[in-house]
Amino acid sequence: MTNGMTLRMTLRHTAFALLALIAAAGPAHAEILIGAAAPFSGPNAALGEQLRRGAQMAVDDINATGGIRGERLALKFADDGCDPRKAVEVATGFVSDKVRAVIGHYCSGASIPASKVYQTAGVIQISPASTNPRFTDEGGWNVIRLAPRDDAQALAAAGFVLDKFAGRRIAVAHDDQPAFAGLARRFRDGLQAKGVEPALTESFKAGTKDFKDLAQRIATAEVGVIYVAGTYVEGGLLARALRAAGSGAQIVSGDSLVTEDYLKQAGDAAEGTLMTFTFDPRSFPAARPVVERMRAQEQNAEGFTLYAYAAVQALAAAAEATGTLESARLAEWLRSGNRFDTAVGPVSFDIKGDLKDPRLAWFRWIEGRYVEIDPATLAPPILDTTP
Repeated sequence: MTNGMTLRMTLRHTAFALLALIAAAGPAHAEILIGAAAPFSGPNAALGEQLRRGAQMAVDDINATGGIRGERLALKFADDGCDPRKAVEVATGFVSDKVRAVIGHYCSGASIPASKVYQTAGVIQISPASTNPRFTDEGGWNVIRLAPRDDAQALAAAGFVLDKFAGRRIAVAHDDQPAFAGLARRFRDGLQAKGVEPALTESFKAGTKDFKDLAQRIATAEVGVIYVAGTYVEGGLLARALRAAGSGAQIVSGDSLVTEDYLKQAGDAAEGTLMTFTFDPRSFPAARPVVERMRAQEQNAEGFTLYAYAAVQALAAAAEATGTLESARLAEWLRSGNRFDTAVGPVSFDIKGDLKDPRLAWFRWIEGRYVEIDPATLAPPILDTTP
């Protein structure tokens, strides 16, 4: 027998042995591919990391208990940069990769155009964070969101400001991106419904670094309260510029400033900032196991982290209830008002995919951390707003 024949026989025996081992092990476990899109780079990267942390831990936890109907979940992350065009590219890529569902996007400006791609392709989209009303008002059958709509937050903020700061001059400053412009518009609507006009309304470009001139105009106008609709980056820089200009105006905003990264930008100027958001789920009994595991891994469950976790739970709940991963049936089940438990408490959705009975809370930056507060206990002046 030649050496060549010996080698061929050895390889043949090895191949047969491997085939036997594979057969004995049974068929490979199938995986359910889920897309997860958010800004993982650029000025909003910290917010994207909230989605990454929450979605990944939820998938890990579900897989540890057998997956969905015996199939493991696998996440494919993609960076949309909060950019509409890039979001469409990401969505097209997910469809090409045959994802079964999408967790995200984070920013409304990315979620809205991407949703059209998913709708055409028949893919359900569950966002933990997109708050622009257009996402569901103009969305198709496939969109679901776990965050309260901007109009609910902005109108609540307007009522609060009119109650707590009666007679004070009010300014509105907003990022000119559609989501933040819409938030500012709804805040103004809330003021105007009570016969109050803002003393000043200003917009700024995303990525603005120098707010000196804007801050000076606000200080000169003797503004007592300013509603800021923008990211934690621009919001923090504006807060710092306001204090440098000598303005003690009370800063009021939405959930985009409910992150420790706002403090990194604003520094001491963050003190006293008031923000609307849903109740901090880190204190909920249902969230405690997730929060503790994240803390053990030196991860923070702040902001929308637990809502991203709950978005994956929503997908799993619908799949278990319907016995399928067919997107149309999942969306129909979720939009039918079915109530189920998540890390952020029991949730259900209405026919448009909006969260039913959203609960809004107020937060305040106090001594370097944001704290949930009872607004009824705040007596004006909350800050020294004397120019």
